[in-house]
Parts: sequence; structure tokens; C-alpha cells
Amino acid sequence: MEMNWEDGFVINIKVQDGDVVVSANREGLLSLASHFKMLAHGAVGDHFHIDQYNSLEEGSLPLIVEMIE
Repeated sequence: MEMNWEDGFVINIKVQDGDVVVSANREGLLSLASHFKMLAHGAVGDHFHIDQYNSLEEGSLPLIVEMIE
């Protein structure tokens, strides 16, 4: 799955008081929306994995999103 990112995107994922918090600027939200849409048109088992080493801000928790039945 080819990941397309909007220029200037910022995304941070953390746990705060037991809740998962995804914080993103406009470009980050548009990028995530694109990834979710692409995944929704994929096949069962398709997934994407993002973390601080390939797209998220330093210190962010990793995120895996997977297509299921």
C-alpha cells in the first residue's frame, strides 16, 4: 500500500489517562483520512503501520490499522 502524505503533516499518538489520543494538524488529518480510505478499498488482512521512525512525531506510540471482515 503506497502511503501518500500531505506536505507539512504532523501526527502524534499517545495514551493519556487511559485514552488513546491522536493529535494532528490539518495536513496530518488529511493524510490519515487518505490512508483509511485506501485501506477501506483493500482486502481483508491489508494494514498499515506507522510509528515515530517512519512518519509520526518523536515519542509517538506506534499505530497499526488492519482491514477485517
